[in-house]
Amino acid sequence: METGPQLLGRYLDELARVTDEPGELTRTFLSPAMRLANALVAEWMSAAGLAPREDTAGNLIGRLESPAGPRTRTLLLGSHLDTVRDAGRFDGALGVLLPIVALAELRRRNIALPFAVEVLGFSEEEGVRFASAYLGSKAYSGQLRAADLKLVDAEGISIRAALEAHHGAPFTPPKAAHRPGGLLGYVEVHIEQGPVLEAEKLAVGVVTAIAGQTRAKIVFKGRAGHAGTTPMNLRRDALAGAAEFTLAAEALALRTPGLVATVGTISVAPGAANVIPAETTFSLDLRHPRDAVRRAALRQLAAAAARITRRRNLSFTWTPTQDNAAVTCSAALTALLTASVRAVQGRSLGLPSGAGHDAVVMSALTPVAMLFVRSRAGLSHHPDEFSSPADIAVALDALIDFLARLARTHSS
Repeated sequence: METGPQLLGRYLDELARVTDEPGELTRTFLSPAMRLANALVAEWMSAAGLAPREDTAGNLIGRLESPAGPRTRTLLLGSHLDTVRDAGRFDGALGVLLPIVALAELRRRNIALPFAVEVLGFSEEEGVRFASAYLGSKAYSGQLRAADLKLVDAEGISIRAALEAHHGAPFTPPKAAHRPGGLLGYVEVHIEQGPVLEAEKLAVGVVTAIAGQTRAKIVFKGRAGHAGTTPMNLRRDALAGAAEFTLAAEALALRTPGLVATVGTISVAPGAANVIPAETTFSLDLRHPRDAVRRAALRQLAAAAARITRRRNLSFTWTPTQDNAAVTCSAALTALLTASVRAVQGRSLGLPSGAGHDAVVMSALTPVAMLFVRSRAGLSHHPDEFSSPADIAVALDALIDFLARLARTHSS
């Protein structure tokens, strides 16, 4: 019979083979691979005693009722099942599969919880297909807006059209799946995506806060021209302007402690080797643990874009696609999680998260807490992403201990 860590390892391996791109792991919002992933994970939920279903936004939800009855409050556990392109197998998936195995282990021990549990496999968190993240958790928490539904992918398909094609019916943004008073909180297990736990020689750590994040789509427009006949001083090169902006963002981040700025996507039109770029569309991702610093940086970068385009005789548009405030994790849930980590690991380390997580969105619905698992070399969003079986076993034990502690607290 498989142990909990062995079962979890098998689940991770099997889910990693579900992909839209042969030879690499890629699952994007509402893709064929996401359908298969939901079906596979639903089977594992059923085996653990959960009742699985899929909501109108493609989120997979496995519910475990409490013997105390349907009026009990609900604890939410989970993460996302989509990936970046050419991803690793732990980011997101670990946070969905580990709670399933933890609940299966409690069932094996004949331990019943005095509250209901929902394990959530969010349909979208990474922002790959529509350049706007958290679509799954936004829908689940009642925060998906009409403006979100208008965003389009590279094929010109809107989020609304994709959802309606997925379900074969008109789509209306759902209300929150729960009343806030009916929830105990949301707890997410995730690989660290950074080097701190490895430096501290710890398998797991407890998140104290999540950095605020802004994403934007920026377009610089100039004028196309012949690459051989247009003098340099007469050019209106949109790509050169975007390159200057990218360096300005990098320079601002380097001189602002805690700020990170990334231009991660860029497209150029008309896109010919012998034609001066007339239009460049690119993304900006800006993060900082303090919202005031992040917002000040946004103002500085918007001013830099205006200066660059004015000097180069270009025009620009700036469209925010995501804006999330910094989130402080729940003191009560974090204290329980810290106690569990100490019980399992000997000591606990509190650390902030520079990466965004579904917990950011879920914090508007209910208190949140997060457990980080050591990731080798801090690597994430990469095929070589790796958390060892030993570290995952520690995380599993910590979550089981946390559920037991929360049960005792809820029963008292």
